[in-house]
Amino acid sequence: MVTCVGRVLKVANINRCIACYSCMLACARVVYKSFSLRKSAVQIRSRGGLQSRLQADICRGCQDAPCAAACPTGALIPRKGGGVACLPAKCNGCRQCVDACIVRVIAFDEEEDRPIVCIQCGTCARFCPHEVLAMVEG
Repeated sequence: MVTCVGRVLKVANINRCIACYSCMLACARVVYKSFSLRKSAVQIRSRGGLQSRLQADICRGCQDAPCAAACPTGALIPRKGGGVACLPAKCNGCRQCVDACIVRVIAFDEEEDRPIVCIQCGTCARFCPHEVLAMVEG
């Protein structure tokens, strides 16, 4: 998986989102080799209420990623520009990264016993037909 070195994922214009889930499907398919929306590092959801506005729960690309700092095995490595790279073979399934994420966007894949964490690859942004997501300089 190629990452966009020095670039991080941002929500460019949430008002354009129609909840087509193309970004989620792309992440799940390309990064996690799954067709399940639950196995996507980006989550599009309704904020509820009568207006039902949408929000994108995404990794913010922290410069000093608390998830990486909490990882006892070095499975999550800070990237230049923000966010983390993931080495699944090093993950021991401790879930400390999930608890350490300050924006609560790291999920845990029970089947694979590893975190579902954004690696800032830009796949979701490339597949978003409405340019809701974008990769920008960190």
